[in-house]
Amino acid sequence: MAFATKLANREARLEECPELLKPEYKEAYQKLWEMLRPPVREVSFGSGEKAVKIGGKYVMYRHELTYHNPTVIAIDVEDTMDMGEIEARVKRLDELAYIYIGRTLKLDAIAVRCVSGDAERFASTVEAVAKLTDLPLVLCCLDPEVMENALVKVYERRPLLYAATKDNWREMAELATGYKCPLAVFAPGDIALLKSLVKTLRAYGVEDLALDPGTFPGDGFSDTLNSFVMIRRAACKKGDDLLGYPLIGVPAVAWLEEGLPPEVKAWREACMATMLITRFADMLIMHSLEGWVALPLLIWRENIYTDPRKPVAVEPGLRTFGTPDEMAPVFVTTNYALTYFTVENDLKSAKVDCYLLVVDTEGLSVQSAVAGRKLTADLVADALKESGVEEKVKHRYLIIPGLAARLSGEIEELTGWRVLVGPKDSSAIPKFLAEKWPPKEEEEE
Repeated sequence: MAFATKLANREARLEECPELLKPEYKEAYQKLWEMLRPPVREVSFGSGEKAVKIGGKYVMYRHELTYHNPTVIAIDVEDTMDMGEIEARVKRLDELAYIYIGRTLKLDAIAVRCVSGDAERFASTVEAVAKLTDLPLVLCCLDPEVMENALVKVYERRPLLYAATKDNWREMAELATGYKCPLAVFAPGDIALLKSLVKTLRAYGVEDLALDPGTFPGDGFSDTLNSFVMIRRAACKKGDDLLGYPLIGVPAVAWLEEGLPPEVKAWREACMATMLITRFADMLIMHSLEGWVALPLLIWRENIYTDPRKPVAVEPGLRTFGTPDEMAPVFVTTNYALTYFTVENDLKSAKVDCYLLVVDTEGLSVQSAVAGRKLTADLVADALKESGVEEKVKHRYLIIPGLAARLSGEIEELTGWRVLVGPKDSSAIPKFLAEKWPPKEEEEE
């Protein structure tokens, strides 16, 4: 029953039940899969631990349930670049990382683009990139012969082949089935053609597909967003199986606009990428590696793909900062991740030697937890007792957040500790300690 409940809530997968994988349950497994399969199919590419999944969406809007498989962001490499530039670009991509509320945000894949049209050059570039990184690869080439020349060198990495069109679909389908790789379908500005190609490719035996309805810069971008919305609505709301595949956007087209400085092109690319993540893109191919372009996208993606049913929380308990002694201050905060990591960062930046008592508020911030009775004097008293901090300090002073000031009297009555009401913003902790710590004698009396 517990597993069935998780299945119904899309918190578990059928293959996690070993019994269902037995041959005698094949029919039952298939029936359950048909009932539970997402309207947008899940497609994976890459190999090993770095393999990524795109699609797998159950709902059109995240508030209806949640989104699965965050948008994969791939950075392009052109085969016309010299090897030094390619190496620097790949290294920069691998090293780009940002810690956000306890999670490491990174870019996900590399798209190798055939710009030269030269089969040998494209193949050597793909091979070089594959040796430089274990990130998933996207091979971007519309010429099947040139594509195969590069694919034979990296097929075991299971790259995404980009892309099948109305002119090359048969040859691309043979490559996808022969080398067992997923295939992107490209039909810019023509959803009817996109559906027709999907139907044909499926009949040809290609199952793992991703859809690119075209990304148009400038005035054409509104049509791009409309196409993405119509395709996702057709899949999620109307049950159109031919459009129920991951969507690919290519904000890198912003760099094709002429007469603009690089900074403006990068800015436009970032804007397009942000809107595409918001409007159902499961994968993006980008060009800019600037931090001011990538960082907002990574944070925006992280927020959109956070489960709205479950606030992001950290483990409650006692944390130690620096080398606190018997007279070190004891702070209180909630286990809402954004609150906790903000407080943690401010304490570390100020080099404060202290203890931090993290109370379980079910992932709510201080103000929300106080208002919703998820942060109460009773909870603070219990957390204080369980933490063992009473044995670590000689004083009996507790510093609570300014937004929880109204709990101070109750906490004092239940714990026997004196309560100091701290600042509303943790950035003011150094100033607060300079003025209030150690407590004045008159306060002790």
